[in-house]
Amino acid sequence: MALYSYKAVNTLGEVEEGIKNSSDEQSLLHELQEQGFIPIKVELAANKTFLGISLGRGAVSLSQKEILLFTGELATLLDSGLPLDRSLRILIQLTEDNDKLSKLISQVLEKVKGGASLADALEEQAEVFSKFYLNMIRAGEMGGDLGSVLNRLAEYLERSQELKETVTTALIYPAILLVMSVASLLVMLTFVVPQFTEMFENAGKELPVPTQVVVAIADFLQSYWWALLIVVLSISSYMKSQLANPVTKKIWDARFLVMPLFGDILLHLETANLTRTLGTLLGNGVSILNALGIARETAGNLVMVDLLKEAEQELKQGKSMSDAFTESECFPKLAIQMIKMGEETGRLEEMLLRVATIYDKQLRTAIQRMLALLEPALIITLGLMIAGIIVSILLAILSVNDLAF
Repeated sequence: MALYSYKAVNTLGEVEEGIKNSSDEQSLLHELQEQGFIPIKVELAANKTFLGISLGRGAVSLSQKEILLFTGELATLLDSGLPLDRSLRILIQLTEDNDKLSKLISQVLEKVKGGASLADALEEQAEVFSKFYLNMIRAGEMGGDLGSVLNRLAEYLERSQELKETVTTALIYPAILLVMSVASLLVMLTFVVPQFTEMFENAGKELPVPTQVVVAIADFLQSYWWALLIVVLSISSYMKSQLANPVTKKIWDARFLVMPLFGDILLHLETANLTRTLGTLLGNGVSILNALGIARETAGNLVMVDLLKEAEQELKQGKSMSDAFTESECFPKLAIQMIKMGEETGRLEEMLLRVATIYDKQLRTAIQRMLALLEPALIITLGLMIAGIIVSILLAILSVNDLAF
């Protein structure tokens, strides 16, 4: 999913601007037209989203942690028996040190006091809350159990945040190790090796082949370091443009899923997020078709988005969700079997949440396995490269000494 800014003419002939999550521009254009708007301009916004929750611009923008704080505290107040408007007033006082969150709660309170439901009041907050979040709130209000739904939402957001932090934390050390490895090699090649070059040139003897190779690489880095910088920036720009285009992004998403080590991590992450979203929605009374549509909007991998689209079509034709997932080559077999069991026993939402728990654990295992292989590989590679540079210099020094004697 990506965040798009749009400008459109409404039914009253007025021009409106806003930001919406959508899989691509055509989907957003179709959605706006269905709502009675005449689209004027649609473009990719410079925003980021996580699990369908906007982290970018808008009247008020909130981080994932701030949304979790708001959800958890509101759930606690409502469970204590306080009415919604009183709970929101207390939250404004509790969040006085957070201007953004306090401002948002104040705006929501004004809407609620005007007769709007909480879901409608939150929906007007410039795409701060995802469709998944709003539908959960709406289902809770319709069922008269808003406090319980908010607790489930807080639990969902907390687990999603933990999942994100698990991946991020696990990748910090390998990233630092990789950067330090590259930096060490560059320092040796651009500062250490050139100190010996002049001595080698004045020796009057042809240098050993390993030394010639190292000296040539050092000379290249000193003379054409800017070319390497251009190559890195070009690759970065190319990948950014590829991932911004829905057609090419789908191709890359499919490649990412089959990559060694990293592919397992990404597949487990997407499976856990998708099944947790579906299980949470179904457990709160959202119909299965609506749940699939909402989950599709929160999915980050376009291969998974297509899988959910196919599942929607299968369900409309009277088939089961597991049948649609079975036709996919990427969706894990264990997850499919558990979903099928849930459909047969009438406990689909419970099975989906179990699948999410299982793949949370498998994600952590996959990360540990990747680190167990990646860290030694980086250390050994760095050691061999530095050893190669040192040996090439020693060979040259010995060669010069032989000449002197």
